[in-house]
Amino acid sequence: LGRDVASRLLYGARVSLVVGLSAVLVAGVVGVLLGLLSGYHRGWLDDALMRLGDIQLAFPVLVLAVAVLAVLGSSLLNLVLVLGVTGWITYARIVRGQVLSLREREFVDAARALGAGDGYILRRHVLPGVLPPITVVATFSVARTIIAEASLSFLGLGIPAPQPSWGAMLDEGRNYLTTGWWLALFPGLAILVL
Repeated sequence: LGRDVASRLLYGARVSLVVGLSAVLVAGVVGVLLGLLSGYHRGWLDDALMRLGDIQLAFPVLVLAVAVLAVLGSSLLNLVLVLGVTGWITYARIVRGQVLSLREREFVDAARALGAGDGYILRRHVLPGVLPPITVVATFSVARTIIAEASLSFLGLGIPAPQPSWGAMLDEGRNYLTTGWWLALFPGLAILVL
C-alpha cells in the first residue's frame, strides 16, 4: 500500500504510550481514592467496595473490554476508560492493605489527638506512605495496559483505522507473512521491546 512502516511504528508508539499512561492514571486515581476510603473507614463501605472488586475480578479484563467496546464502539477515549476502569481494583487492594496498617500507627493517633480531621490525616499522613508501592504497581501496569491495547487493536476493537496502532499493524501484516514479513515483524518486536 506504499505505507512507511517506520513512521507508522513511531506514531503507533505515541498511541500506545498515551493509552497506557492515561489508563494507568485513571485506574490509579480511582483505585487510590477508593482504597484510602475503604481502608480508613472500614465497615460497610470497605465490604461493599471489596465485594465489587471481587465481582469485577471474576471477569477477565480482555473479555470485559471486548464486551464494553463492542457496545460503545472503538475510540481512543473509550479504550482508555475501559482499560482504566478495569484496573482500579489492583490499586484499591494495595492501598487498602497499606492504610489498614498505617491507620493504627502512633503518628496517626497523635494527629487525631491534636484534632486533625480524617481528610487531613489521609492526605498528609497516610497518602505519602502508600505512594511507593503504588508507583511500582503503576510502572508494571503501563506495560500490561499497552499489551491489552495491542490485543484489542489486533482484534479490531482498539484505535480506529486511520490512526496507526501496533496491534492493528500486526493484524494487517499477518495477511502478508509470506510476501512482506517485515509488516508483522517490526510491530511485534516493538510490542515485545516496550
